[in-house]
Order: sequence, then C-alpha cells, then structure tokens
Amino acid sequence: MPIRVRLGVMLAERNVKSKDLAEYVGITEANLSLLKQGKVKGVRFETLERICRFLGCQPGDLLRYEEAPPAETDIE
Repeated sequence: MPIRVRLGVMLAERNVKSKDLAEYVGITEANLSLLKQGKVKGVRFETLERICRFLGCQPGDLLRYEEAPPAETDIE
C-alpha cells in the first residue's frame, strides 16, 4: 500500500508512550498498535485530530504517500 503511517516515528521523536497517547485519544493500545503498523483500513477524523493535538503535529506528519513500484508483467 502506498500510504505509510509514521505514527511510531512521531512517538519516538517526541518521547511519548503509546499507552499515554491511547489513553488521551480514547482508543485501546491494541487499536493504536494496529494503526502504527498501518493495518487499519481507515481512521476517524476525530481520532486523527486528537492524535495531532497530543503530538503537536499535522496529519501530513503522520501519513506519507509513497508511490508503489510498477508491477512487473510477464512478456513472452
């Protein structure tokens, strides 16, 4: 997937524990972990807003678009 979640990087840069962020945002640590790993299909704007408020960042600091390499095709 070309969208990369940089939440783990932001937590490390700010020396914030996942537990503290999850508590502030109002989600479980398990769900925060899934978000950090990019294993979620979506995130509510309210959740994104609270994460940004707690970390003092912009949504673009948490998400990156990385163009996927072109798919290889078999040519015979």
